[in-house]
Amino acid sequence: MLKHKGFPGRLPGTDFQFVIRRENRKKGATPITRRERFRDRKPADRRADAGFLAALIEHFGEEPFVRGNLDAGRLGWLIGREVKAVGPFDPTDYDQLLQVDMAAAEASFPELFATDSPPDFGWDDEGWDDDDNDDDDGMDR
Repeated sequence: MLKHKGFPGRLPGTDFQFVIRRENRKKGATPITRRERFRDRKPADRRADAGFLAALIEHFGEEPFVRGNLDAGRLGWLIGREVKAVGPFDPTDYDQLLQVDMAAAEASFPELFATDSPPDFGWDDEGWDDDDNDDDDGMDR
């Protein structure tokens, strides 16, 4: 499983997880299941969606990327809309190629593309985890 160095582990100040620490070797990757975004979702949930998408755009842009250690639950809120599979979609493959659909992203989250005042998710305050000391056994050292 590819670990995306420099990708934020969570939305700063919350428990909304963006990445997983280690792969599940017994059961395999958690399937990415499309989740419906209803209008009555909590503002914190909508902010987590926007923060995760902003991190994807900042980290990968329009280029295809490997699912790797990105959280399946968080991807489920965007898959099939702002994030599309590249090639045949296997929801349980850590090596699945994905890509941000920038037109869909801008239509759904126009605030991320605002030039006058884009949202501040606090990436600079928290720092991104560039020094990943996780070994394959999942133990931090």
